[in-house]
Amino acid sequence: MGRGGWHGGRGHGRGGWQQADLPSADDAAAWFAGRLPDDWYTEPPTVSVDREEIIIVGTLAAPEGEFEDDAARAAAEAGRISRYREQTRDERIEIARQAEHRYGRKIAWGARCGSSEELFTTISAPVMTRLRQPERLILDTLVDAGVARSRSEALAWAVRLVGQHAESWLGELREAMSKVDDLRAKGPEL
Repeated sequence: MGRGGWHGGRGHGRGGWQQADLPSADDAAAWFAGRLPDDWYTEPPTVSVDREEIIIVGTLAAPEGEFEDDAARAAAEAGRISRYREQTRDERIEIARQAEHRYGRKIAWGARCGSSEELFTTISAPVMTRLRQPERLILDTLVDAGVARSRSEALAWAVRLVGQHAESWLGELREAMSKVDDLRAKGPEL
């Protein structure tokens, strides 16, 4: 396959998949909106995409009735999510198989019901990096303070913290990268 095509799930080069090797997933939200049964969710699902995975999270109808307290409501919501997961399993597997072929990424599912949300079988991708002593000391401080059990967990915690506090900047960065990808696609084929 030419540039930008999917290469049968194999990594490409020493570093695995490169951004340009992956099939575009720009239309993933629209594809899932057209492919998913209309009665699964109360609104269009959220579809998030990265290099390894596409996660689809749909909103389920909230359980009706009065509940003694928040714990009872949360239990009813968890039960609704569990029922959805069991009843839709076979069809979700088939849709995921088709989407994995189309987009070259693993597919994960989740459901939201009221104030409860659960993700099903998402991947945890290893990320290797080299850190100098000042960065390692930060991770070790988080471990020593009990914030994390390991350097790996401390790094994941730090990444989530940065993501929470820099979301608008990261959004602008993603938008700029998308424009670069569009310009690159308009350029000549090598």
